[in-house]
Amino acid sequence: MDTLTKFTLPGIALLLTLVFGIWLSSSGKPYNGILFNIHKLIALGAVIAAVIQLSKVLKGADSLTLIIALLVVAGLCAIALFASGALMSMEKMDYRLTLTIHQIAPVVMVIALALVAYLLMRKP
Repeated sequence: MDTLTKFTLPGIALLLTLVFGIWLSSSGKPYNGILFNIHKLIALGAVIAAVIQLSKVLKGADSLTLIIALLVVAGLCAIALFASGALMSMEKMDYRLTLTIHQIAPVVMVIALALVAYLLMRKP
């Protein structure tokens, strides 16, 4: 359970990112600059907080190869989220495609991170 409490801050930041993202998308285009920047900064803070906590927790972990593979998937999803968000705001690609990527990536990321949490919390 101690491992889970270490990820409270990144979890709250992820939820706030989702709330601001939904609020941002429901406010319509052009995006509200203040909401857009708050959304981006909270997302960046969530990633930084998660990486700091993961680096501390991984030192004594079992199943390290699988955990690292899942973390790579989660990292790629984070990159896809930042990139698709930027592309949507700049309207550089097909909006529906970037929106689909922006909606699927967090689901895949949450699944990967939930599996990481499960692997870290299980007793050998």
